[in-house]
Amino acid sequence: MPTTLDRQISATRATKTPLNRSQITGFWGAWAGWTLDGMDSFIYALVLAPALTELLPRSGYAATPANVGLAGSILFALFLVGWGLSFIWGPLADRFGRTKVLAATIFTFAIFTGLAATAHTVWELGTYRFFAGVGIGGEWALAGTYVAEAWPEDRRKMGAGYLQTGYYAGFFLAAALNYTIGAAFGWRAMFLVGLFPVVISIMVLLRVKETDKWERSETAHPHVKHESSLKAIFNAQYRKRTIVATVLLTVAIIGLWAGAVYEPSAVIQLATKAGMDKAGAARMASIATGLLSIGTIIGCLALPPMAEKIGRRKTLAVYFVGMAASIALAFGWAFYLPNGLVPFIALLVVLGFFGGNFALFSLWLPEQFETRVRATAFAFCTSIGRFFGAIVNFGIGAMVLNMKTLGVPIAITAIAFLIGLAVIPFAPETKGQELPS
Repeated sequence: MPTTLDRQISATRATKTPLNRSQITGFWGAWAGWTLDGMDSFIYALVLAPALTELLPRSGYAATPANVGLAGSILFALFLVGWGLSFIWGPLADRFGRTKVLAATIFTFAIFTGLAATAHTVWELGTYRFFAGVGIGGEWALAGTYVAEAWPEDRRKMGAGYLQTGYYAGFFLAAALNYTIGAAFGWRAMFLVGLFPVVISIMVLLRVKETDKWERSETAHPHVKHESSLKAIFNAQYRKRTIVATVLLTVAIIGLWAGAVYEPSAVIQLATKAGMDKAGAARMASIATGLLSIGTIIGCLALPPMAEKIGRRKTLAVYFVGMAASIALAFGWAFYLPNGLVPFIALLVVLGFFGGNFALFSLWLPEQFETRVRATAFAFCTSIGRFFGAIVNFGIGAMVLNMKTLGVPIAITAIAFLIGLAVIPFAPETKGQELPS
């Protein structure tokens, strides 16, 4: 029979540490920024065809399906290179604090997304998307670092899952905007909506308090204040985990982006094959994107409890197996069925769920590095994979052009997750450990 002391201990464990106003405001600022990041990222995929159809002739190229596909791959690769360069935000955040640099990342991607609406050539659009990528890539690293440090230990794991839902809520928001504003006013209006995050950046800068962990670290380590945090994540203490985390994130980026970016084009092709007109096919792509986003949000929320129960490494392995299977089946099988639209969309929901693997990195990466280098490590590991993603994207574009099909080249990217499964055992297991100081 439980004693009074047992009941008191159980009650204490069941009661979560309450969040203060700054923690709540900071989370919603980070979440909203990440949501609008996701919206911004996916706007390009949704407006790719109409934007390039208009801009290619102005740039001296015919707007053929092959040219649209090739130019789309090149521009998306430029976006990923910009995202790869976003690791610069990490050392800045470790030097000057989380909230100021977080606001700067949001401001950067918002301004250049809005400028994309003024593009007159493909190359202008590519330039704006490059700089938007620099801002977008930094937002995840800074938002993830902020939530990990600002939230209490007993809440931060679930906070990582909540935070990651924002990016895919942004996918859903982009799909809804494309269904309404995009359908009515065109692709330029979609990019103009991307200016809205400027408001979020101002709110973050003015109303959110710097994390106590960062301020204590600044006080405790004055002698290393000017040490290169980028150099520090490759010292003997951190080198292995930095490399392993970067490889795992590269795998996740290659797989998810290949499926997510080409999903609207695949749905449009399948919807057209099913007899829908152009407008109906575009709306079906928006619906499919919404379902993909819902699946991913559920996957993000399911992940932290699983990671707490079976550990970080096993959880990532489960999600990687799910991603490999769903990408291969969706693009390698359902895409080629005579009536493949319904099974393809059903598999997109499954793909979305396992695409929630990114929530694990928001939980896991901060646990692997101490405060003075945490933002640098987070930014580096989440950014460098974008360079490899850009290379793969060029390869996918070339394969689509040569094979004259979309499905098989995307299905092949499932192989990346097999590489990831082989690397997972080399990552540290941090289940049950508190965030390092």
